[in-house]
Amino acid sequence: MNKKYIVDLSDNEREPLLSIVNKGKGPSYRIKHAYILLNSDKNGKDLSDQEISELLHCHSQTVVNVRKRFVEFGLESALERKKREIPPIPKKLDGDKEARLFAIACSQPPEGRKRWTLQLLADELVTLNIVDDISAKTVGRTLKKLK
Repeated sequence: MNKKYIVDLSDNEREPLLSIVNKGKGPSYRIKHAYILLNSDKNGKDLSDQEISELLHCHSQTVVNVRKRFVEFGLESALERKKREIPPIPKKLDGDKEARLFAIACSQPPEGRKRWTLQLLADELVTLNIVDDISAKTVGRTLKKLK
């Protein structure tokens, strides 16, 4: 199978990869990605995707993805994992809702209370239909940003 993304490492790129591999310190995926790049270098071993995946005990698609990121985005991108574009769970409080939470927290507490608790704030956000539901911990993390 012809490789679509050809890795051609310069001496300046090979040096940090060899350093990562020889030290063996850092996240395992970073070391594995360095091995993939070194083994797929056309001026080096130039192994096939299948040979590299068997050598490193990873999926052949991992080899393809690392080579692709190297060719398209450079060395640092190839060594790191792909960053998520969208978080797995959307935020409960955006900027407008956060501002309303801060305003409530700075206002007078309910009758019979000396101060707002996180649970009271969470209940108030639900009562005012700012959010459908929210935990006191989420309110606490959001208010922590205020400091």
